[in-house]
Amino acid sequence: MGARITGFGAALPERIVTNADFEQYLDTSDEWIASRTGIRERRFGGTTTSLAVEAGRNAIASAGLAPADIDFVVLSTTTPDQTVPATSAEVTYQLGTSGAGMDINAACAGYVYALVTARGLIEMGFHRILVIGADTLSKITDQNDRSTAVLFADGAGAVVLEASDDDTFLGWDLGVDGSARPILYCDHGGYMYMEGQEVFKRAVRAMLDSAQRALKQAGVSGDDVALLVPHQANLRIIQAANDRLGIPMTRTAIVLDKTGNTSSGSIPLALADAAAAGRLSRGDLVLFTGFGAGMTWASALVRWELS
Repeated sequence: MGARITGFGAALPERIVTNADFEQYLDTSDEWIASRTGIRERRFGGTTTSLAVEAGRNAIASAGLAPADIDFVVLSTTTPDQTVPATSAEVTYQLGTSGAGMDINAACAGYVYALVTARGLIEMGFHRILVIGADTLSKITDQNDRSTAVLFADGAGAVVLEASDDDTFLGWDLGVDGSARPILYCDHGGYMYMEGQEVFKRAVRAMLDSAQRALKQAGVSGDDVALLVPHQANLRIIQAANDRLGIPMTRTAIVLDKTGNTSSGSIPLALADAAAAGRLSRGDLVLFTGFGAGMTWASALVRWELS
């Protein structure tokens, strides 16, 4: 039994926070932020549940389904609304889906972890799975710390994965190196901490190696990829990984200039933006790749089957 993506959706809070807003109280500037990160604005607001529900509802509608048609919800998040229960419980309730639900936390690589997990669940007999990535990182970011405040934001994206005789998942790779935990973390009740330069170096290497393993498993190269959908953390990281993969920026989905780093939400937000803009055609190969705290990394190569 294979799987294919049949719908997509996105959700962003209404409040827009620009680089100029940070200039009002931090020792920074629009030019400094944009040149080092590629970010010009981001969204703050909502809860992980509210954003997940909105993105999920949009994805279900895009697939031409009703919520009751969904028999499993996999929610990737690093910012659950409560310690217990899992945020997916409230999401399934508000959406009105049937069957099961669970949370996954693999930080910013979590969405690809969730996609691959959902693919495995379909192998086990589930038919229609809603895969959501949602995070509200503004709530765990010190807004007076200029090194992190300008980076992290809130948002959600989702896809519907349906069972199919023709499997569109061609290759994938998941991994974690716990020795890198001290360079990017957030304690309970605390704020995000990041060693920027070290994260940069490890992130480029992790994304590159993971993406290459997924491509090798599928028996293709970067030249065959129609669209790269990377984790939206930093434009320089994406550019460095692209250079090594041989994939031009013109074949890359970028939304971080408008969204900032939304962790689990970033890859599905970029996918939804590209799909809505008509950048994908049936049969295109789409490469998802990302990295996150842990350090985690994940990649998946999927054939796009929506027209």
